[in-house]
Parts: sequence; C-alpha cells; structure tokens
Amino acid sequence: MTQPEQASRAAAPTAVPPADRTTTLAIGGMTCGACVGRVERKLGRLTGVSASVNLATARARIDHPAAVSVTDLVATVEAAGFTAHLPEAAPAAPRPDEAGPPAAAPAAGPSADAEEPADDRPDARPEDGDGDGAGAERRRLLLTAALALPVLALSMVPGWQFRNWQWLCFMLAAPVAVWGAAPFHVRALRGLRHGAATMDTLVSLGVAASFGWSTYALFLGGAGTPGMTMPFSLLPAAGDGTSHLYLEAAVGVPLFVLAGRRMEARARRGTGAALRSLAELAAKEVSVPGPDGTERRIPIARLGVGDRFLVRPGERVATDGTVRTGSSALDLSLITGESHPVEVGPGATVVGGAVNSGGLLEVRADAVGGDTQLARITRLVEDAQTGKTRAQRLADAVAAVFVPAVLTIAVTVLGFWLGAGADPQAAVTAAVAVLVVACPCALGLATPTALLAATGRGAQLGILVSGPQALERLRRIDTVVLDKTGTLTTGRMTVRDVTHRTDGRDPDEVLRLAATVEQCSEHPVARAVLGHVRDHRPAVRLEPAAAVRDFTATPGFGVRGALDGRTVTVVRPPDDPTGLPAPLPEAVRAAGAAGRTAVLVTVDGTPEAVLALGDALRPDGYRAVDHLRRLGVRPVLATGDRAATARVVARQLAITEVHAQARPHDKAALVTTLQEQGGRVAVVGDGVNDAAALALADLGIAMGGGTDAAIGAADVTLVREDLQAIADAVRLARRTLGTIRANLFWAFGYNLVTVPLAAVGLLNPMLAAAAMSASSLLVVGNSLRLRAWQPPSATRGTRRSTAASRHRTNGTWESA
Repeated sequence: MTQPEQASRAAAPTAVPPADRTTTLAIGGMTCGACVGRVERKLGRLTGVSASVNLATARARIDHPAAVSVTDLVATVEAAGFTAHLPEAAPAAPRPDEAGPPAAAPAAGPSADAEEPADDRPDARPEDGDGDGAGAERRRLLLTAALALPVLALSMVPGWQFRNWQWLCFMLAAPVAVWGAAPFHVRALRGLRHGAATMDTLVSLGVAASFGWSTYALFLGGAGTPGMTMPFSLLPAAGDGTSHLYLEAAVGVPLFVLAGRRMEARARRGTGAALRSLAELAAKEVSVPGPDGTERRIPIARLGVGDRFLVRPGERVATDGTVRTGSSALDLSLITGESHPVEVGPGATVVGGAVNSGGLLEVRADAVGGDTQLARITRLVEDAQTGKTRAQRLADAVAAVFVPAVLTIAVTVLGFWLGAGADPQAAVTAAVAVLVVACPCALGLATPTALLAATGRGAQLGILVSGPQALERLRRIDTVVLDKTGTLTTGRMTVRDVTHRTDGRDPDEVLRLAATVEQCSEHPVARAVLGHVRDHRPAVRLEPAAAVRDFTATPGFGVRGALDGRTVTVVRPPDDPTGLPAPLPEAVRAAGAAGRTAVLVTVDGTPEAVLALGDALRPDGYRAVDHLRRLGVRPVLATGDRAATARVVARQLAITEVHAQARPHDKAALVTTLQEQGGRVAVVGDGVNDAAALALADLGIAMGGGTDAAIGAADVTLVREDLQAIADAVRLARRTLGTIRANLFWAFGYNLVTVPLAAVGLLNPMLAAAAMSASSLLVVGNSLRLRAWQPPSATRGTRRSTAASRHRTNGTWESA
C-alpha cells in the first residue's frame, strides 16, 4: 500500500505504480463531526479521491488514483487545518541469512510528524495513558480543576462570599480562561485561519464571552465594589443595577469540557479493546532449531515461509503453519471463539496466536506477516470500523453545517434579547449558553463507537463483518441459502465404503489412479479419497501431483486428469445409475439412502468403482437452523449432491426447501429467483462452487475454513466452526444497528431540546457545559454495552455450565 509506494518512488522514480490504491492516514486535531466533514470534503475535491474519516479511531481511509500521491493527501489534510501522517508500522527485521548493514530509515517526508504538536497526534492522545502529550493534558486538567473549584464554590454559595471575594475569583479564573482553555483557543484560531468553525470554536467563544463580560462587570459595571455578593441562580436573573459575574461559567466550561473529553477518550479506547487484544496475540519472538540441534530466539519478523520453529506448552503459535513433529491440544478461543481445545498432530495446520495447551510442537511456517489468518482478521476488523452507515452519513452532513448554524443562532439570540429591551447580561448569558450547550461531538461518535465495540465483539465471537453496509444488510435478511458440504456438515469427509465393478481393474490400481488425480484438488472429497488410500491402503504408492496432465476441476461435478496414458475421472454419478455395470448402481442407491455422497471413478471412460463418502452433520446444525427460524429467517438447502442425500440431510435439520444437484450457475440462478420473489437473500458457503452465489446474494457469509475464493466473495466470515454463529451474527447486527439508532436519536434529540432552552434563557452556561460533556459520554457509554453482549446460546451455555459445576461440587463426577 503506502510504504511500498514510498519505497518504489525512492528506488525507481520513473516506475509506474498501480492504477488505484487505498491509503490510511492518521489524522490529528479532530474534535467533532464538523472536523470529519471538513477533512472528507477537502480530500473529496481532489480528482478521483474519496475518503471515509472515522472520528473514534482518528483514521482516514482514502481511495485515490496513482496520480495522487500520499504527499498530496497529507498536504490537503494539513491545508484543512489538521495534521496527518502514515500510521506507524513495525520495521521488518532482516533475515538471519541476509548479509549487509541494516537499511537506512526512510527520510522524513511531508507525512513525517517529528514537529507535530503532541496534543494533535492521534497516537499521543490522552487516552493512551503515556507519552508527553498525555502527561501534558493530564496536568492541564488537574491544574484547571485546582484553580476552578474555588471559583465554582465561591460563586455558587453566597454564604462563603467574603469581602473582595470576586477579585480572588478573577485572579484564579484568568489562568483557566487563558491557559486552561488554550487548546480550544488554538484550534479555534487554526480553524478560523482555514475558514472553518468547529466544536472548539463554540467552546472558545463561550469562555471568551463569559470571561470578557465578567472583566467588564468588575472594572466598569460595579461588580468590583468591596462587599458585593452575588446569589447563584440556574436561570439568568433580571438586572438590579449591578452587572453580574459569570466567572463560574468561564472556569466551568473548560473544566467540564476537558474532563468530559478525557473520559470520552478513555471510553472510546475501551470500544477498541477487542482489536488491540487481537494485535496482542501476535508473537514478538520465536524459538527456532539450528542445524546443529541448538535452539535460539529470534524476532518474529525474521521468520520466513518454510522455516521451522518450536512451540512449547503455554506458548502461542508464532505464525500459521503445519505441524512436523509432536502432538498437542491448541486453545483457539481468542481467535475463533471456540471454547474447546483442538487436537493437532503431524500434518495438521495450526493458526498463529493459538495457545499450546499440551506437548512440544515443531511447526513449519506456511505464512508470515500480513499473510497470516490473524493479520487478515485484524485487517477485516479495521476495515469494518472505518465505514459508515447511511444514518451516520446523514449525521455527518448535519454536523458539517452544525457549528455555523449554532453561531448564527447565538448572534440572533443576542440581538433578539437586546432588541427586546432585555438586560444586556441576560442576553449575553443566553448567547453563551447556546454556544456552550450545542454539541456536534455526539453526532460524530454515534456510529464509529458502536462499530468499534460491535466489530471487536464480533471478532471475539468468531464473526468478522466487512463493514457497516454488511451489518445493515445482515439485519434485514429473511432468507438464507445453505450449502451442505463444509457448511451444514463438518467438511471432513471419509470414505465409508468402496464398491468395484465385477471383473474390473485391480482395486488398488483404481484407487491409486483416483487418489493421484485428486491430489490436484482442494475439495473435501479429494481429501477424503487421499486420506483413505494413505490410511487404509499403505501399500499403494501414489505418483506426485506433477505427474497428472490436463487436470480440470468442474465445480459441482468432479475432476478429470491424465495419468500413465489413461484418462481418469472422479465425478458425480449419473442421475439414473441403471446403465452402470453391476454392482455399481446398487452402491449408488445405497449411498443415497444412507445420506452419503456417492463418487464414480472411471478409467478411460469405463466405470470402475463407486466410493461412498460420509460427512457428519455439525452437532449444532439443527439448533442453528431452529434459531434462524425463530429470527424470521427462512432456511433453504442448495447442494451439488444427489437428491436422495440432500433429502436425508434436510430431513435431519427440518429444512423443507431443498435444491439438489445444483451447480454453481444453478445456485446463482436460485439466488436471483429468490430475490425476484422479494426475498433479501444471504448465502452461506465455503467452496469455489459457492463463490458466484456469495457474490450475487444480498449478503455473502463464508465459513472460515473455506476457500479463499469463497471468503473473498463474502461480506461476513465465520471463523468459529459453529453454525450458530450465523444466528449470532444476525442478532449482533440487529443489536448494533439498534444501538446506532439510539445514539443518533439521542445526539439529534439532545441538540433539538437544549439549544432552544438555552436560547430562551432557561440554561445557565455552566450547566450547559456539563450537559454538553455528558451528551458525548452517554453516546459512548451506550456503545460500550455492546462489548458485554452475549448471544442467547452462550448465555444458556454459561448457565448450564454453572449449574453442572455446582452439581459436581456437591456430588461425584459419576453422579453428575
């Protein structure tokens, strides 16, 4: 993406980069939805550029042509009054067998952030809890509180007001209004320089107006007279000849806003905790065996594909790979949501981030860096969090004009009150309250915080959603088309029976030819045939896959290849097996009646054998289909298997609509038909033959163990090997969209109620500041509830586990 782009520019300036690309920039200085809108508008003015800016993550995902460089993007963001830089990435360490000195660090370009103010850096926000920027903001808040609290106490409790108390309050309020509110003043001036107004503009004007009026009242309005007392009122009071002080508003506004933003930032950090926990699963170092039998620890970045590494009990698997020696049980709960350990042995594939619960394993690395499953999961979650729902786009459009509208209202209120003959201080109070109470922050946070929490929670449950649009479609689906093999079944097929034709070729020779050709396929049938030959016919010697010529695989039908001068096919039997030589027809019928998959092996066009393959239904299949029905979703079974086998599976799962012997184009046509009937269709599949239907459906759901083609065409990926994850995904989508709607309702409703109240003089500026801070906290807090969301099945499972554990405590394991 962006780093390779910079490297290629440095190494070969004349090289032509790819036509289109996507770049992610970290944006500093954004405080509200108006900021988001301004960045998006500025970037959108570049030719061919579209941007989606996320306030909660302070990231901009930008699609741009090759002609627009990262330098241009950064300069455009900076021209809008913000800072921008490429997110920092850990540098790749050199491989141990690579000679030469380390590569020099890239030169700082326009995206470098060495001179960027600490408080504007997205990666130095106060919520991070460390760094100079965080410490400075914390000190600012503490000193502001120390200076503001005495002012608030003296202004609100008339009995504590001693002689000349107002001058002490003025001395304490001055540094708060100038230094404590400095971040708001600086960002407001920066926005003004770029012709824009933000939330900081409103706060800065509110503080300046309150402190300026109080200064006038003290020096020119008679409020500085010794012995003067001022009663505290929640509403503006009528004039009594002495100008009132609003020093409590001058210190309360920055205090409440600073405190509110710090709490809001911590809460927003909490919504992204799941994503950070995924990142923390990646190993930092790995143990590798040397050629002399010694062992050493190296950084994970130095591990390459094909290298061997060791995993001891209690350690995490460093990267995706294949077990060479050893056997153990792996805990995948933090990656897939599976609660039970998975047994692995030689030849088994393992996933990086899994915890070794048993013995010592030696693993060969199959993927490293960004190609691992953990890295792909993290990218999916990050991509999902950068998107926006349609409702949020409306909110951003409102937020973009919100601040200018509020400024207009404040000026209008001030003029109206003065024109109506009201006391000037009441007019100023109403105008300041309008400035302070208006809050576009909640509008900007309504969707991003909910998506952060929901996508992170989904990842913990083994549900990966590609973005908010997929969530919206997932919430509305009413029909789901289910594939059989690998979706409703475990996908781990085994050969249950082999029937050879009478007076045919040697059985071992037929199996050798079939298994050798199947080596070129990734289908579960191919794995089953290979496994059967290797486990039950060890005397049969297989040719390497390279010996197969003219190999073709027809999805939904079978494979064909040439070996030793013979043409071998392993395909689906004909619909009417009567024409096959005995006893093959009876074997085909018996397999169908038993719910097994029949496969016909031919050599040079002559049928030689029928293999009956069994694939166990997933144990949670019936419960998952029942949950879908309860959610109002109609299940439909579409499989390339024979009708008899499909009916047996459908009967066991209580599915009434079955489409058997469906090839890829048949499944795609079925999806189109269901859509024409008014259905909102989701397709669940795991193979190449499902890719077309997945892409055509309103929503594609891929099983995590499926092929790359299926996962690439899907909108939702189920990493968890549990069919109930489909119903859980629907529930999570409905809960998330409900949370987003509640957030937006509050954000719009809050402003629609409080701004008019402030305009008519029914809100004190200090209370307005507290209400404004609380509005953002309520939105973020509502989103945080998604982090604790549990699907009903998990809740029931927890109750059952708790009850069983109590029972075992009071008795014996046998009685339990």
